[in-house]
Amino acid sequence: MDLEKQPQQPPAPAEPALRASDADRDRIADILRDALAEGRLDAEEHGERIDAVYRAKTLGELEPLVRDLPAAYPHPAAAPQQRQAYAYAADDPAAPADKLIAVFSGTTRKGRRRLGPRTHAFALFGSVEIDLTEAVFTQRLTVIDAVSVFGSVEVRVPENITLRGGGTGVFGNFEVHTLEAEDPEAPVVVINGYAVFGSVEARPKRGSIIADLHHKLRKHLGG
Repeated sequence: MDLEKQPQQPPAPAEPALRASDADRDRIADILRDALAEGRLDAEEHGERIDAVYRAKTLGELEPLVRDLPAAYPHPAAAPQQRQAYAYAADDPAAPADKLIAVFSGTTRKGRRRLGPRTHAFALFGSVEIDLTEAVFTQRLTVIDAVSVFGSVEVRVPENITLRGGGTGVFGNFEVHTLEAEDPEAPVVVINGYAVFGSVEARPKRGSIIADLHHKLRKHLGG
């Protein structure tokens, strides 16, 4: 006797995608920032992923953006040691960018000072000079967006940090003398931007070393 066919059960309704919070987006952005600092992402890919982070509406859209990065699988015991080693301050996404503008003039920023996470440098028929050899790095990653139009932007860094970046020269020169610090937790400076009939140059300053970097940072931050 034929077995009576069992009625097909309707498919279970799909669970609604969990909405992402601002804290979820900030967490993914932090992972991408560290990946840029470590050289796992270049500046262009980092920018593309960051744009996708703040367009994402669900956790399912965020997860693929860091799936190929080891920071997506953190080791809780390691993180405090990395932060304490250099006395980096807590990240402040709302911190304003430092702006240096030179129009038919010259602007220089140098000396002992706390360095913010981002700097915008713009030169139009002028020059901008940024000397970081005495700066206090209160975060691991510092990004400088440099734009030169019929002008010049020059960035100088100590020899014992990491220097990376890339940009475009249109009838001009955009040159970053890359440098990798021996200490994997040393500060990282990334230069982005473009030069039009002008120049952008970033390189280490010969003979300039941040001596006893750990001690100086702790003393400056009162630690």
